[in-house]
Amino acid sequence: MTTLEPLEQLGGSRVNWRGRELIYFSGCDYFRLAERPAIRKAAADGLKKYGLNVAASRVTTGQHKIYEVLEQELAKFFDAEDALLVPTGYLTGTIVAQALRGGFSHALLEERAHPALVDAAGQLGCPVLKFKHQDTGDFARVIKRCGRGAWPLLLTDGMFSQDGSVAPLKTYLKCLPRDGMMLVDDAHGAGVLGKKGQGTVEFEGVGRGQIIQCVTLSKAFGVFGGAILGTRKLRGEIVERSRAFIGSTPLPLPLANAALQSLKILTKQGDALRKKLNYNAEYVKAALRAAGVQFPETPGPIIALLTEEPARTEALKKRLLGAEIFPPFVQYPGFAHGWFRFVISSGHSRAQLDKLIKVLEDF
Repeated sequence: MTTLEPLEQLGGSRVNWRGRELIYFSGCDYFRLAERPAIRKAAADGLKKYGLNVAASRVTTGQHKIYEVLEQELAKFFDAEDALLVPTGYLTGTIVAQALRGGFSHALLEERAHPALVDAAGQLGCPVLKFKHQDTGDFARVIKRCGRGAWPLLLTDGMFSQDGSVAPLKTYLKCLPRDGMMLVDDAHGAGVLGKKGQGTVEFEGVGRGQIIQCVTLSKAFGVFGGAILGTRKLRGEIVERSRAFIGSTPLPLPLANAALQSLKILTKQGDALRKKLNYNAEYVKAALRAAGVQFPETPGPIIALLTEEPARTEALKKRLLGAEIFPPFVQYPGFAHGWFRFVISSGHSRAQLDKLIKVLEDF
């Protein structure tokens, strides 16, 4: 049985692990907004003003006014026709799939898609075909296998959490039939990518006509909850047909209030925060490239170092701990090997970045 160890967030990109205070290059609070006093105050104010929980589905008696306000602000931020708030980012894909079940001939699943999309694909009620990771040629071949007259739904991450790479949405759209659609889990791209922080859709410069964008508020926004960005028609189909939406209790009210504050901060300060984030990430990447360290070149603020040999893995863990850095080693189900995933944030100090570079230069 796997034991889940406690990890206490201390703020300032530091954690308490096994009684030691360590620098933290993990998690996905890219702007460290979860530490912002204004957002924490908004959560506390929301508790005082609204209470903790509506204790009912939104389709019964749980449709609080704050949800509509937050959805309007999310649609505005992402420049989408409509936004629908849901309890968690993980559920976004499943909620969409349940609403659209029976509406597609095939589900085309990126082989490294997040488990949330794997679960969503199984809800569509159609054959599921996988294509190779970011391989547009293989994607085109899979499209041909669907046959003439197919109307497929492509399911892919926007920015992949494994290494910060971005799905080639523009090329996918060129291959996709006119009646096809794309479901993009943009949990990691939202707030981070694009000039305005609108995510992979903006970064890739594609329109929303054939795209449903799913985001989470627990990463770049520093709060919690998920949102589905699409058309008003899609919103209506979800409210009428998705069991996961109809039967679930919505986001706790204090978190909705905190999310509103987070959106205000990213609207006003997003340019500066993304600039600092990109600077920090490129500072580390440039130093490691100069030292000859090999890692995937990606636009995201993530550095992935693959270690296939257990001895090398343990040696690097020991060196990181010696430098008072938490060792962010991950191994997802379905992957043959684990890897170190270093997530850079806008909140990391130069001293913290230099410590990481010093450890990794000899990797």
